[in-house]
Parts: sequence; C-alpha cells; structure tokens
Amino acid sequence: MKAGVFFNWQNTTDWGRYLAKDRSPQAVTDQQVYDEELHLGDLVEPLGFDSYWAIDHYFTPYGMTGGALQNLTRFAGKTSRIDVGTMVVVLPWYDPLLVAHQISVLDNMLQGRQLTLGIGRGASRREFGPLGIPMGEARGRFLESLDVLKLALTQEYFSYQGEFFQFDETSIRPRFRNPERILDRIRIAFNSADTLPIAAATGSGIFMTGQKSFDSYQKDVSEFNRQRAERGWGPVQPTVTVKVACFDTEAEAWDVASRYIPEGIRNSYRHYEIFGSATMGNAKGYEQYAMPSSKEPTDKEIVEKEARPQVWGTPDQVVEKIRQIQQKTGADEIVFSFKYGTMPVDVAERSMRLFAAEVLPRVHAMETPLDPCLSGAVAVGAP
Repeated sequence: MKAGVFFNWQNTTDWGRYLAKDRSPQAVTDQQVYDEELHLGDLVEPLGFDSYWAIDHYFTPYGMTGGALQNLTRFAGKTSRIDVGTMVVVLPWYDPLLVAHQISVLDNMLQGRQLTLGIGRGASRREFGPLGIPMGEARGRFLESLDVLKLALTQEYFSYQGEFFQFDETSIRPRFRNPERILDRIRIAFNSADTLPIAAATGSGIFMTGQKSFDSYQKDVSEFNRQRAERGWGPVQPTVTVKVACFDTEAEAWDVASRYIPEGIRNSYRHYEIFGSATMGNAKGYEQYAMPSSKEPTDKEIVEKEARPQVWGTPDQVVEKIRQIQQKTGADEIVFSFKYGTMPVDVAERSMRLFAAEVLPRVHAMETPLDPCLSGAVAVGAP
C-alpha cells in the first residue's frame, strides 16, 4: 500500500476573531501556522512516506494553502523522490485553461514523479462568494472544466464551446510530460448520492476526503464500480484520507485523538456553515445539505462519530485499524493527517515519527485487495 501525508494549514484559534471581523492581533499568527506546517511537510520525504498532498482553500482560517497547486509546487521543488497529489482542486473556482497550464508546469517540474489530480466542486459559500462564482453553477462548471482538462491532456490543439467556458483553438505549453498518467490518476471527491452517478459517468477514480463514515464509503465504492461495470469499465480502488494519532500507549493516542479531532471537525462546521445556516442547502445542486435541524452535535457526539473510527493507538493497533479500513474501502493508497485542531507541532511530530518508524514499513508491505463486494459485481451485504 502507498502512504501519503497531508496537512490542514488551519488557524483554529482565529475563528472567533475572523467571524467577528475583529482587527486585534492574532493569538496564533498565520505565520506560526505556516512555519509549523512547513516543518512537518519537510519531514514527509526523509521519513519514508510516498507522497505529499495539498488542499485547496481560501479566505478563512480553515485551510490557508493559497491553492493546492501553488502549495504542491513548493514541495515539489523541495523534494526529489515523493509523488504529489491534490485533495482537491475545486474546479468551479478557476478558468480551466489556467488550471491545465498550472498542472502542466507542475508535471514538468516533477520530472517523472507522479501527480494525482484529485478534483471536486466545492461546498463553501465563504469561498464561492468572494470569488464571484454562483454556487448554483458549480456542477456545470465542474463538468465543463473536467471536459477541458481531458481535452488538454489528450490533444495538442483544442477548442471548447460550453455554457460557462468558450475559447478558440489553443494549446498548453509546456506540453505535459506525462499526460496519460495524469489522466489515469484523476480522482473525484463527492459526498452526495446524487453526485455519485455523475462522477462515475466521467470514467475517473474516487477520492474519499473523510466527510463520511467508512461504512458509507464502502457502499459508495460498490455502487460506483457497479455503474462503471454497466459502461464496460473495470473497477477502481479509491484513495482514502484518515486522521492518525500514533503513540507508545493507547491512552495517550486516545487523549490526542479525542481532544484535537473534534476541534478539526468544528473548523469544518464553521467553514461550510453546516449548522445554523440554510444558505448552502438553498443553492442548486446542494439541496442535500439543507439540515432538518440547526442543532450542532455535542463534543461527546463528535468524539464518538468522528474521532473513534479514525486511526489511533499504539503502532500495532494503528496497523490493524489501517488494515480494517483497507478491507472496508478497498483502498490502494491512504493519505494520513497527523496534525489537526490546535494540536501542538511537537505532538504531531512525535506521532508522525513513530508511525514512520514502526507502522510505515508494515503499511508498505500490506496487500491491497479489492473485495468482490466492492468491485460492483456483488452488492454490499449480499450473502
């Protein structure tokens, strides 16, 4: 199995100041967050991990990368062995020709290393609004952008006439170094049942960004591959993200996971306005986000639902939990998160180093079979 790493680039302590539009000094500066994430990111290659992944967020303390592709370009230049991936590029926010050019430049800078292109349509009013992109157009813009990317990866000269994007014949320079590999490594992130068939119809793979339970993802993989089979395509194995707390004792691991994972989840609630706002559910294509209740879960509920299923414990326990996630989802690659919420950087580094020393060799040796129930041939739960 391949093992990647990503970081959130979150300033968790700054949400109150941000929401109040308070101009007072930050308790934790964005620069401190950057220094800590850069330090941990620079450990990914020397500790033996296979890849580094970047998220794509703007405007709030939720994920301050300034764009996934810009973030990856820095780490591509600082490393020589590891692959890189996006989790994800939110296509509706960009002109697809600009994205294609940026991908081509990064592909050439990698000089043969693999770029996995995780893509999605986004779900935050806090990002769509300042960018001037109506959320109700997100699905259409996403599909047209994907069309343009595929044209760019398969044809030297191409044009496009869509509802949102139109341009005469042009080309991407520099030419892609590995267009076939990038095309084969496109992964779509989705959460809603109505988006699944749309994603499956594109012929792309799956990226699981941790917004659903592993049981739900198991059903998604099975249904996704069933719909691929109907089109004559073979099954795919997903890329999965998980949060990790790896320590010498189970007690310390659970203390870290149960303390900091809920903070990260509440960051997500604030950024996406999951509770206490009906704005997202009112946008076309986002009806599934309309909440029947505005009551936010308690800390205890978040701990049980979000922290307990993640990967925490001693190295032996962590290996077993990774094995269970692989069996449930059929993943051939997992991207691990070692720092979330207000976790101190030294705590995250201890977890990351212990994982690299005692877990990573066993993860690399782990087989990654795709259970028949996930191939689309047999329904999940069938006898």
